[in-house]
Amino acid sequence: MRYSTILLALLGVLVARRARAQVDPFEFEVYPYQTVGRGVAEIESLNSYVPKGHTEGDSGLSSGTLPSDLMYRTALEFTYGLTDEIEAAAYVNLAKPNSEPFRYAGSKFRVRGSLFEQGELPVDLGWYLELEWHKTPQFDDTELELEFKPIVEKDFGRLEIDLNPIFEKALNGPDQNKAIEFGYAAGLYYNYWHAFSPGVEFYGGVGLMDDADPLKEQNHYIFPVFRGALPYGLEYNFGAGFGLTRGSDQVITKVNIEFEHFIGALFN
Repeated sequence: MRYSTILLALLGVLVARRARAQVDPFEFEVYPYQTVGRGVAEIESLNSYVPKGHTEGDSGLSSGTLPSDLMYRTALEFTYGLTDEIEAAAYVNLAKPNSEPFRYAGSKFRVRGSLFEQGELPVDLGWYLELEWHKTPQFDDTELELEFKPIVEKDFGRLEIDLNPIFEKALNGPDQNKAIEFGYAAGLYYNYWHAFSPGVEFYGGVGLMDDADPLKEQNHYIFPVFRGALPYGLEYNFGAGFGLTRGSDQVITKVNIEFEHFIGALFN
């Protein structure tokens, strides 16, 4: 319980202060404790659209030269369960600025794992490590970035709480000599019906740990969402997000669709 108390306190600091760090607009997703499982492959399409955003670059969800307003983004993800506790994934990010064709916007690779058995501790704990790279300054001027986030989950009957504090470090680019950035993703879900359940998600960034930005310049969002699992391994999560600060984009929509399938232990 001591670990969860510390993480909750950190999350409280995040929402009270802003940072230069941008919310990842290609991945509006809160990670739970459970991984996909050994031999399970997952293909996921992560989509977001900004119907009402900023009309200048390097503001709102844009950390490049292109404006966020009317921007459509999609990430294609492939995940494979290496063991019952560890999974690996690769992503390709694409973006479509207003009235322009799709463009390549970067790639990333991650590994994620769970610690201990579910229910063994007062909260379920996991970890997430990601390497992201860009050669696309129009979308992101950080060429190479490392991200780590603890995963904390607590279930109270049908109520599920997921917390993902985020630590980011630029390894190459204009911010490579700066401190670690701090952000968060969190979700609160009521698992009433397996096929269709409501929830609310929170995303935000507080930027450099030693130089937080003014609150009005921060990106913080709240997303009422619906999620569920359908036959044949299909799962979905969709909703609309609303910016909570002047620096945030005003409205965002997201649709995440994933398909899971057991393909055997390929690495045996």
